[in-house]
Amino acid sequence: MSPTGPLSERERERTARHSVLAGLGDEGQRRLAAAHVAVVGAGGLGSPVILGLAAAGVGRITVIDDDVVEFSNLQRQVIHRTEDVGTPKATSAARAAVALSPDIRVDVRRERLDASSAADLLAGCDLVVDGTDTFATRTAVAAACDELGVPLVWGVIQEFHAQVTVFWSRPPAGTDAVRLADLYPPGSAGEPPTCAEVGVLGSLCLTVGGMLATEAIKLITGVGAPLLGRVVLVDALWATQREVPLRPARATDASPIPAAAPAPETDLDGLLAAQAAGAVVLDVREPSETAAGTLTGAVLIPLGDLLERPERFGGDRAVVVCARGMRAHRAADALRARGVDAVVLAGGLAAWSR
Repeated sequence: MSPTGPLSERERERTARHSVLAGLGDEGQRRLAAAHVAVVGAGGLGSPVILGLAAAGVGRITVIDDDVVEFSNLQRQVIHRTEDVGTPKATSAARAAVALSPDIRVDVRRERLDASSAADLLAGCDLVVDGTDTFATRTAVAAACDELGVPLVWGVIQEFHAQVTVFWSRPPAGTDAVRLADLYPPGSAGEPPTCAEVGVLGSLCLTVGGMLATEAIKLITGVGAPLLGRVVLVDALWATQREVPLRPARATDASPIPAAAPAPETDLDGLLAAQAAGAVVLDVREPSETAAGTLTGAVLIPLGDLLERPERFGGDRAVVVCARGMRAHRAADALRARGVDAVVLAGGLAAWSR
């Protein structure tokens, strides 16, 4: 990204601590000033992202959100204030960003982003940060970024856990393109539960939103190594972060290959019957989740460990379980790719513990 011209004296004073950073410096700060970043969602993740980018001196931010501020949002959506309840989130977020950094431009798009509107809403930006909370919207954002060729900084939070990565369909030469479909193949899992259903740790939104803003700044300035081809798994309960590789799906020949069918699901009776017949029950939750116990006889391999070293599972039949099913589907897909007969406990352990 080309840098803008010389910064004003006020801009230089504001960003002085950036300008002395080795590898970023004045040129990196001018790249930030020239950048146009679209932030989709002004909620739990979008809030710290918008504040972080505004404070960093990103010259233009487009905020896309069609929702209004609700009182229950304030536990985690830190860009909004109590007096903003009832105000459109995009308007409230833009007001806070400009109050923090008056020299930047903030565009407000109070529109619902979906598959039909995503490309138009994101056209012209240099980079997109996805702070949304539904898989349908994330898929639409990712497809538009693939079409436009712009990098997508992506994160998702559920309860006490999060994932952070970068997707880019047209990265610099010598770098593999990585897309959302490489992390979640089409049909691999259904819509995850919302934060209204299972909750979310508000302070974790600040942690992950800060990581997303940092990835955006790295991509704009060229400093450091972005999370392209890598996924960071955050476990707030154990205060751990682990990195797993994310490799692009590759066709083995020139002919089109249809997407693999998602792993079949079973109920608890089916799990017990399969276990009695010799299948291994594989629990892919994190240690903080399994500390309170798991199913009798289950083998514990966290998802990140399994994706990094799938050979850790040595069986030929598995029933994969996690809290709510999404991670189990990812694990089952990886095992099935290695020839393991893997099925998933439908709805996860939460569905069968009520």
